[in-house]
Amino acid sequence: MKTAPFHFEKSIELLLVHCQGELGHVLVSGAPEIPGATMLEKMNYVNAVDDSLRRFVTFEPRANVAMSVNLLVAPTRPDADAGFIVLQADRAHPMSGSNCICVVTALLESRRVPMVEPETTVRLDTPAGLIVARARCEDGRCLSVSLDNVASFAELLDYEIETPAWGRIKIDVAFGGVYYALVDVGEVELTIAPENARELAEAGIELKRVLAEQVKVSHPMLPGVNEIAYVMFRDCEPDGAVRTCTTLPPGRVDRSPCGTGSSANLATLYARGSVSVGDSRISRSIIGGEFLAEAIGETEIGGRRAVLPRVTGRGYVYGRTELRVADDDPFRSGFALSDTWGPQAGLLK
Repeated sequence: MKTAPFHFEKSIELLLVHCQGELGHVLVSGAPEIPGATMLEKMNYVNAVDDSLRRFVTFEPRANVAMSVNLLVAPTRPDADAGFIVLQADRAHPMSGSNCICVVTALLESRRVPMVEPETTVRLDTPAGLIVARARCEDGRCLSVSLDNVASFAELLDYEIETPAWGRIKIDVAFGGVYYALVDVGEVELTIAPENARELAEAGIELKRVLAEQVKVSHPMLPGVNEIAYVMFRDCEPDGAVRTCTTLPPGRVDRSPCGTGSSANLATLYARGSVSVGDSRISRSIIGGEFLAEAIGETEIGGRRAVLPRVTGRGYVYGRTELRVADDDPFRSGFALSDTWGPQAGLLK
């Protein structure tokens, strides 16, 4: 029996993508125009003026806690092939390595940017700056994506903070596309393992709350980038890899090794003299996925020594979906419940 297709007067199309297990869906059509002359202005508009699209695509009933949506837009600079903004449950963010890999994979495998084998270069306009990605391609698929990330630098090293739960602990604060607090996982008396994911998530959110009271940051070149976005726990593996666990609001852990977090960690190693240009480190996630983080150059940002990171990983397009936009939908603004989103769900706005 033949069935007629749904007719949606307004709809949004998403490509369903993950990078090493972390969902980074790509919104390819149907989104309203976001005002702003630059990608940074567009991101700040979403965060400060109108967040209705972000809420629509990142909250229930259309989404779940463990995912991001990447808003694909026309670039605002002539040297870029496409632009995108990372939309998450708490706010729009300027950059994400795993999401960038998802975007490049979606653009090439959907032919929105022509694929050239064996390697295609894709230039992405982001609120954090221009990202140059090189995708290794074969038989119409992206086998890996290497990102030349924005300049990354350490803001604070071995900085001590007071916490109600763990007393005085040491942290690093670094920028890798967004600001991170990097914490050796032993400081919170845990290990990075799947069975500890809930405890790690809750510890990270508690530390983010404490950090907001005790540590202030402000990027010297990017107005509006002025908060520690994530807490990333780290540990050393026997083979020299860095085990990572980035925690995200309202209380979950990144399934991927985290590209911007890996860049921030590379910046702390560079600042300490443990990494030089030409060196690399493997970042390994809580579920075993891997990124390669390389130091490919050095520069200066606002008087700070900075490293130029390259992060390599792989994304997978596994489907597509169409979301209906209906004015009479009672949950158009979305919702989050603490049974799955954790006790911080009520703080999301």
